[in-house]
Amino acid sequence: MTKKNVTENIAVAVKPIVEAENLELVDVEYVKEGGNWYLRIFIDKLGGVDLDDCQAVSEKIDTLLDELDPISQAYFLEVSSPGLERPLKTPEDFQRFKGHLVNITTFAPVDGAKSFTGTLMDYTEEGIQVEVKGKSVLVPHKQVASSRLAVEF
Repeated sequence: MTKKNVTENIAVAVKPIVEAENLELVDVEYVKEGGNWYLRIFIDKLGGVDLDDCQAVSEKIDTLLDELDPISQAYFLEVSSPGLERPLKTPEDFQRFKGHLVNITTFAPVDGAKSFTGTLMDYTEEGIQVEVKGKSVLVPHKQVASSRLAVEF
């Protein structure tokens, strides 16, 4: 089973657990770092998640994964907040964070650049509308490599 299939199958399996805790499933990662595999479940809610949220979800997901046994090798399970620079993946994410500062990177240049940091203005069928230094840029969906909230310091 590919890493993508693992993450997709696990996302489907754990989403009801996360939602039962009145939380949002933001992302699932399955990565190898050093000699170890990590299964990371990122959760969120309005106002942010705390350690109790992560622990409650982790215990329930751990039990479910023991039953399903979707991964053949040993791995570490981590349940956490997506952080201040949370990824934006779904149309609902983009609608929710309109007006926020975002960082979008692209596979190929759009208007001569591959990285855009600006205010998220809109999400349409054509792409993601971002205002960068007073200029409106439309980044086509097929060109988006990653999109995250950005933090200003």
